[in-house]
Amino acid sequence: MTVFSGFVLYAVLWFLTLFLVLPLRLTTQGDAGSVVPGTPSSAPQDAQMRKRLTITTIASFVIWAIVAAIILSGLVGIDDIDFLYRATRG
Repeated sequence: MTVFSGFVLYAVLWFLTLFLVLPLRLTTQGDAGSVVPGTPSSAPQDAQMRKRLTITTIASFVIWAIVAAIILSGLVGIDDIDFLYRATRG
């Protein structure tokens, strides 16, 4: 795995993790009972983005380290996941 492919893998995992973390423990303005005029009641009361981004970064790094270790160890290769048999057989 090259440095660039490692970075792309981390970026994909980071955004995937972010989309999983965003709705966790979310209190909407409608739940809190104080809807700001001009916003929907489903808007977050307090987004706590710094906390969510920190959790996302730590969790995605752990997931990335596990996936990168599996890829670099050779435990799983392209021949193992090519279900359409497009890879060259040698």
